[in-house]
Amino acid sequence: MSSHQHNRANRAGATDSSRLRIALVIVLVIMVAEVIGGLLSNSLALLGDAGHMLVDALALGLSLFAITIARRPATPDKTYGYHRVEIMAALANGTILVLVSLYIFYEAYQRFQEPRVVQAPLMLLVAGIGLVANLAGVLLLRRASHHSLNVRAAFWHVVGDTFSSVGVIIAGIIIAVTGWVYVDPIIAIFIGGVILWGAVRLVKESVDILLEAVPKHIQVDRVIETIKNISGVEDVHDIHIWTITSGMHALSAHLVIEDQTVSRSTEIVETVNHDLARYFNITHTTLQLECESCPTGLVCEY
Repeated sequence: MSSHQHNRANRAGATDSSRLRIALVIVLVIMVAEVIGGLLSNSLALLGDAGHMLVDALALGLSLFAITIARRPATPDKTYGYHRVEIMAALANGTILVLVSLYIFYEAYQRFQEPRVVQAPLMLLVAGIGLVANLAGVLLLRRASHHSLNVRAAFWHVVGDTFSSVGVIIAGIIIAVTGWVYVDPIIAIFIGGVILWGAVRLVKESVDILLEAVPKHIQVDRVIETIKNISGVEDVHDIHIWTITSGMHALSAHLVIEDQTVSRSTEIVETVNHDLARYFNITHTTLQLECESCPTGLVCEY
């Protein structure tokens, strides 16, 4: 990675940290409000949502910790630095979200079995405040979630809170108007489904990165074709493409080149790196040059 890219990544990490800190404060404040409101209104929905927000606060804290650690420089025994900490945090957060959704399904089943009497007005007031705060958190993390899997995990936690608040409000309105308490577990199941959908995607993407799978937006055939179209390159083999962390993609490959001067070989490598960065956002490469027609079977690494 170039120094410019490294500085840009550090600036992005600092911005993400600031957004996560604000989101964490919002979640903690609303969690306390929902605990108090849930106890005063006898609303299991509010208390359950407060428990959900406690899990989310822990997840946001984990994301913030991961970003801080990931910004540490590389060391002789950790040559890639600590970038993978973000992916591990995203995987942990995704797993937590799966467990949260399963817990919501369990609670919904319990409420079908034993409906509770709830003070709807207070429930609606606290849930309304929570919704406004959660929407602020969603807007805060939305942009950063596009370039960081770790922040995306935190974003989905806040989205889950937002759906929970909406569900509690809808349930409160229906209970206040009709007295039909079974709407609470029905909406809870819907909320759990939305959270589970996002969680499964997070876990899958995190596992793919840890298994060093080819990034979704990259087609290996197109990469090979792009490299072979560069003047002086005869063939490409032993190609590997993977993701180090969110937005940081790497490639290693053997290039068979024509018999030519070393300076021309350097130009080929520079062109390959330029095209890989431009068309595929691959910025970290290790290229081994081979020349079949050279008398000594030239092999160079760049």
